Amino acid sequence: MNIHPTAIVSENAELHESVTVGAFSVIEDGVKIAKGTTVATHVRISGPTIIGENNSIDSFAALGGAPQDLGYKGDPTKLIIGNDNIIREYVSIHRGTIKGGEKTVIGNNCMIMAYVHIAHDCILGNHVIIVSSAKLSGHTEVADRATISGLTATHQFIRVGRFAFIGGLSAVSKDVPSYAMVSGERGQMRISGLNKVGLRRNGISRETIAKIEAAYRILFHSPDLLHNEALEKAEQELGGCKEVAELLDFIRNSKRGVVKRIKRSRTYEY
Repeated sequence: MNIHPTAIVSENAELHESVTVGAFSVIEDGVKIAKGTTVATHVRISGPTIIGENNSIDSFAALGGAPQDLGYKGDPTKLIIGNDNIIREYVSIHRGTIKGGEKTVIGNNCMIMAYVHIAHDCILGNHVIIVSSAKLSGHTEVADRATISGLTATHQFIRVGRFAFIGGLSAVSKDVPSYAMVSGERGQMRISGLNKVGLRRNGISRETIAKIEAAYRILFHSPDLLHNEALEKAEQELGGCKEVAELLDFIRNSKRGVVKRIKRSRTYEY
């Protein structure tokens, strides 16, 4: 095990023999780190935290700290990080809370850039990209292959759908639909289009993209249709496409409402 002599590793931590720990890093009680993971210098990892294989954790990251929640009373909640993630400098990720499901979860193959904060009970899927200085409030859920650009902040309990793309300097207070490109200040979030580039790069066929785009026209560009009418029409015409069905389920299950589009300086939201 390649542990720098200035690093402090608890006897109650479990590290695979292939793990590397850099100078002045601190690995506390209840931390488990699987093979191939590299911990750089000046990192602090608190437990209970479970970290998978082949992760890269850069300097001054703080992982597994207690949640910033007034109701937290020292409960043994968890942070769970999957495999093949890149966690850059000064990232902070907190454990979960009892009332929020007891765990914060980071999936696989995510890139979490410098100065990002991920609060208690957040759930990230796979291949998620979070750009520098973005902040995720507690209970935020981010689905597979979503991108959150720099200096963006989310409200508690919002969801970001699969393949969604959030532009920089955004303030997200509503759910972001799957496949959408959105940006804007709080109360002024808007859909600017479909994330066609992300869909194409991940092998989604042109036929499927056309169906998603048709669903978007019905859902977000049909001012004469009420909310339920738009959902019903999209389902009747395009519900056989699994990607469209996923989008409709996402909207139906929204508790905070979803971002729509801005027209004539007014915000239209569910």
